[in-house]
Amino acid sequence: MIDIKFLRENPDIVKENIKKKFRDSKLPLVDEALALDAESRENKKEADNLRAERNKISKQIGGLFAQGKREEAEAMKRLVTEKSDELAAREAKEAELAEKIKNIMMQIPNIIDPVVPIGEDDSKNVEREKFGEPVVPDFEVPYHTEIMEKFNGIDLDSARRVAGNGFYYLMGDIARLHSAVIAYARDFMIDRGFTYCVPPFMIRSDVVTGVMSFAEMDAMMYKIEGEDLYLIGTSEHSMIGKFIDTIVPEETLPQTLTSYSPCFRKEKGAHGIEERGVYRIHQFEKQEMIVICKPEDSKAWFDKLWKNTVDLFRSLDIPVRTLECCSGDLADLKVRSIDVEAWSPRQKKYFEVGSCSNLGDAQARRLKIRVNSKEGKYLPHTLNNTVVAPPRMLIAFLENNLNADGSVNIPVALRPYMGGKEKLIPNA
Repeated sequence: MIDIKFLRENPDIVKENIKKKFRDSKLPLVDEALALDAESRENKKEADNLRAERNKISKQIGGLFAQGKREEAEAMKRLVTEKSDELAAREAKEAELAEKIKNIMMQIPNIIDPVVPIGEDDSKNVEREKFGEPVVPDFEVPYHTEIMEKFNGIDLDSARRVAGNGFYYLMGDIARLHSAVIAYARDFMIDRGFTYCVPPFMIRSDVVTGVMSFAEMDAMMYKIEGEDLYLIGTSEHSMIGKFIDTIVPEETLPQTLTSYSPCFRKEKGAHGIEERGVYRIHQFEKQEMIVICKPEDSKAWFDKLWKNTVDLFRSLDIPVRTLECCSGDLADLKVRSIDVEAWSPRQKKYFEVGSCSNLGDAQARRLKIRVNSKEGKYLPHTLNNTVVAPPRMLIAFLENNLNADGSVNIPVALRPYMGGKEKLIPNA
């Protein structure tokens, strides 16, 4: 969410940004917000005048009584009451206008970084770098669920009977591999100086609307019926929410946290052959990283965050690349985003395994997170990035470490988390 003062002073920049994001339907919101803002400022001016008049008259009443001018004093009291009633109406109007402005401002996209490529959808995302050599083996790589089934490692049928489509049971070595990856990712981030955290897995609506747009919320979040609680779609939500309505001492910045959580998502519109198995599901686990920092440090932290994910995947012998998300592929709150994609030997292409985002001060403004410095208070920047989400990581891991005989190599870095095993051997 951008600052109303910025909108007031730069309406053309805001409109041009909306066009760059191909959200032309939102262009009228700018003029609506400006009109309401002008009305609000005029209303506030009138309220201030009424308040000053009422206070001035109130001070005169005591003197009139002291002079024995009772009738004049009573007339003044009636006038104070009239002014108070009129002021109350102005204050109610002020609150009403503020809410309308807030609702509109929350729909206007954040200003994107100048480096973001302009494009309508993810087909216009731009490859930045490749890390590791993508290899296509001389044997056929099965679909990931077929690999897992060789280890008796997945049961989709039982999950379907218990919970429906989009859920799974992981079993045996595959379940252990899943947990090992999470534990390794946790320690990987701790070793890089991040503080480990296990957050709440449910959050209130004011946190939800503070961290994402209404459209994202509707597409992603599960609501707990009868309560003001939502299941988190990623621990970023509750981790940023941890700082809601707080004043953070500047000397404690940057706040660098890595968090584990289950994640729950509706995944509206998920379909197609690559949506089978555990590629796109309603429930999964994830290790996340978030940073709250000074505005001038956010660009440097953005690069550090996505590089953490690249380094982790490379330590597990998985080739990856980075994609700069184009303007039309950015959610409204995002200033910039880079996707990390892992190589799929089976598909002979890369697929998304994580996303790194800089949200500028948008979340801080919505959640009223402020920093206290010697020069005064200001809004920090917030960033987030996926360390690893094992369902998709498992796909990349199994495909890239698969041998012709069906066994799966365990990279050196992961062996301590797998009881020292160097290889997984299929059951049949």
